[in-house]
Amino acid sequence: MKLKSDYPIKMLCDLLALPRSSWYYRPVERDERDLQRAVEQVVGQFPTYGSRRVTHQLRRDHGEFKAIGRKRVRRVFGEMGLKLRRKAVKKQTTDSRHSFPRYENLVKELDVARPDQVWVGDITYIRLGDGTFVYLAILMDVFTRIIRGWALGSGLGVELTLQALHRALARGKPEIHHSDQGLQYAATDYVASLERRKVRISMAAVGHAEENGYAERVIRTIKEEEVALNEYPDLASAKLHIGRFIDDVYCTKRIHSSLGYLTPAEFAAQWSKQSL
Repeated sequence: MKLKSDYPIKMLCDLLALPRSSWYYRPVERDERDLQRAVEQVVGQFPTYGSRRVTHQLRRDHGEFKAIGRKRVRRVFGEMGLKLRRKAVKKQTTDSRHSFPRYENLVKELDVARPDQVWVGDITYIRLGDGTFVYLAILMDVFTRIIRGWALGSGLGVELTLQALHRALARGKPEIHHSDQGLQYAATDYVASLERRKVRISMAAVGHAEENGYAERVIRTIKEEEVALNEYPDLASAKLHIGRFIDDVYCTKRIHSSLGYLTPAEFAAQWSKQSL
């Protein structure tokens, strides 16, 4: 019998002497209710606290939440409609103060019309569960949005970007390599790897992040759709989960409006078929 479709909800609630809100009620796990109450208590006592401080306060004052993760607290903030106070973490990844050669921007007015015409690179930081940072370097093909190579490590030197580059070059090579003017991209070893393969080098102007917008956007996607939703206890865990997101989600499952709502892998396959 389909009560909801046969009788108005108001009539059913009146017959059962129940408030209408009871009809829509969905039970919440006891542990989740306890967490919501605990968060509300901490925020009530410390109204200026953000999710990081609330997490630490819960660990201190509530034994049952000694191992609570910040990501779970942030989710509860959202469910409870609490405003997150985000303290901006400014971790510098670009150091343009170096003596290496600099290159002009070759892609500013360029119409990218084929795969591997332009690869873009960038670096970002990721905080681990213990508060330390690791660094992610990516190289993406602008036309297909496929991430050609990536590397994650604890150091911010040229070794990181070289590892991402070598992984990418194992799959092919671009006509143009574009990045910011950070020393990781301007260093002699990195430039030499590109020049040996006759790849033209392009760089965004200092202080103009928008000139490397494609790379900035893919970094933002990884951080919003993977990093922000997970907590990594160590480098190995971060590599496993971020690698899985890049290979199994971003490139093969995540649709892009700029690609006609295809995934990068689908768009690349379609282009390959049409160009035969």
